[in-house]
Amino acid sequence: MATKDGKEELHGIRKKLFTITGRAVNMTKFSPLRKSSTTSNAPPPPQDSDPVDTSKDDERGGWGGKFDFMLSSVGYAVGLGNVWRFPYLCYINGGGAFLVPYVFMLFAAGLPMFVTELGFGQFASRGCISVWTISPLFKGLGYSMCILSAMVAIYYNVVITYTVFYFFSSFTSVLPWSDCNRTWNTPNCTVSKANGTNMTEYLNTSTRPSLEYWDYQCLGRSDGLEHMGPVRWQLALCLLLAWTVVFLCIIKGVKSSGKVVYFTATFPYVVLFILLIRGATLPGSLKGVTFYIKPEFNKILNAKVWKDAAVQIFYSLGPAWGGLHTLASYNKFDNNFKRDGIIIALINCGTSVFAGFVIFSVIGFMSHDSGLPIEVVADTGPGLAFVAYPEALARMPGAPFWSILFFFMLFTLGLDSEFVTMETLITAFCDELKYYFKDIYRWKIAITFSFCFVFFLLGLPMTTGGGIYLLTLMDEYCAGFSLLIIAFTECLVISYVYGFNRFVRDMTVMVPSGMGLYWKICLMFLTPVIIFLIFISFCVTYTTLEYADYVYSPGGEALGWLMVIAGVISIPGYAVFYLLRSSKGFTVQGMLLAIRPSSEWGPASNKHRMRAGYQPTGSNQPMETTAEYPNGILPGQQAVATAPPPSYLTIHPQLTEGIQMGLIYHETSI
Repeated sequence: MATKDGKEELHGIRKKLFTITGRAVNMTKFSPLRKSSTTSNAPPPPQDSDPVDTSKDDERGGWGGKFDFMLSSVGYAVGLGNVWRFPYLCYINGGGAFLVPYVFMLFAAGLPMFVTELGFGQFASRGCISVWTISPLFKGLGYSMCILSAMVAIYYNVVITYTVFYFFSSFTSVLPWSDCNRTWNTPNCTVSKANGTNMTEYLNTSTRPSLEYWDYQCLGRSDGLEHMGPVRWQLALCLLLAWTVVFLCIIKGVKSSGKVVYFTATFPYVVLFILLIRGATLPGSLKGVTFYIKPEFNKILNAKVWKDAAVQIFYSLGPAWGGLHTLASYNKFDNNFKRDGIIIALINCGTSVFAGFVIFSVIGFMSHDSGLPIEVVADTGPGLAFVAYPEALARMPGAPFWSILFFFMLFTLGLDSEFVTMETLITAFCDELKYYFKDIYRWKIAITFSFCFVFFLLGLPMTTGGGIYLLTLMDEYCAGFSLLIIAFTECLVISYVYGFNRFVRDMTVMVPSGMGLYWKICLMFLTPVIIFLIFISFCVTYTTLEYADYVYSPGGEALGWLMVIAGVISIPGYAVFYLLRSSKGFTVQGMLLAIRPSSEWGPASNKHRMRAGYQPTGSNQPMETTAEYPNGILPGQQAVATAPPPSYLTIHPQLTEGIQMGLIYHETSI
């Protein structure tokens, strides 16, 4: 029990609570505690039953273990682009010399955005929409991220569908794209062989069997976007299978997907290593690797090389999609997001370089066996994954086995990215609606099924004869201009609207080492400038979209620009909506209030909010927090903000042995 003097002093404190603020404060009744055997001036840590933790939402879930998050993040960052885009970019942009601009763009633009979004999501423990309580006027950024993620989830699973189609087609003694004796082959189909093919005639009039298989058997490609044709049942069934696998893997959110990635995120590395060993034993492999890494330093003086490096880094790591916010939001509050972000980014880039050796060792063999130059057989994007590399595999002994292995690897590479993209949407949906439907997490399985089923239906048009044109259109426009606008705006909001110094103070609560000068220079200057220059480069170099020999019509391009507008319209749209609903409206004061953090901004758990200097949620009296003002000092007060903020018990340590407070107030309440 507290001493008599302690009780008198406590009575004085309670009296001050009613006089200093000018309003009554509801206080929970103090109850006596048994005296501890050890004395300490620090208040007891909050327990699970303490009121300060009542806001903790266990239903939302979290990662089952540390490696769940790491492998999910690696799987999200390491996708199909690492295998089918980076090696070709490295080859055409100076070989080994391309690594100079590539590494620079990693540390100047990619890594700062990557780590920032991880810290942002982890601090707030919210999805990519709800996290924008940091500056409510810009909540439209979260909606834009979800719109882009939804469009990408629809067409990305169609790409996964192609890998499923090729995977099942590989279960045969002779791969169907290895010869020209099939029903879908044309008279121009020719299998090129070294010392047996007229090179000029082949390049001018002949087509490769792998290309004809891709165009006529897999895609059933029509003449253009204007001729969509009927749904191809083979692709439709593969699409249904792909969505079924995605649904079953994310059925319980990160609890289930976090376990699946132990296989899907590691298996591709096993296959890449096996393919590298096999490729190295093939004739001509050294020639292919030499083409891949031979440095041409004169090319790094070309601005296009730097643009390609920046684009590859930016799209590979995946900032501004909302996926990184989502992944980190399920982390423990004290997780070292900065260390994890650096490790994941380096793994991602290392995988790209490693995949280049795997791809070009086999492409070199194909060049040797066909007698065609590497410049002719090398390709990028779907052309590499579904034309060039399958043809190279078909020329290897035991071709079906290697083909099965390769396409299953592509399938798992795509799944990881699809998991996170879908979890981004579902998490954002549930986090937003939990304020209106308290039991929404109980319906998460039904919500997940609904998303997967609707997206399956929306993906069916891309399984028609003209589907590849629609997919190319979505890939070009959804993942281009809109994403750069979102990333640029996000960078400015964190660095200048909320304030980089305030953001660093928040991050320091989780990682004491904080974010130093390097992060400040990048986030406040280098990163936004690089993103802006990429955007300008896209605008300057914009040309009419083409696929193979088809040039998109003005109507097709208009559809693409509608996708761009759909991806960013919510940014100004929500800002207008928010100001219309506010009492101050479109006045200067209304704008200033709208960009300030809302009372909900801060950690989700009350014990972490206290630790970071934020008002606990659920208190009856409205209280201003120092997080809403520069330097952490309220107007008219001379108090200096310190971390952690003092409570009444820390100010009067002699009372800690005899009393327990039902609610610990922030220092701004007295």
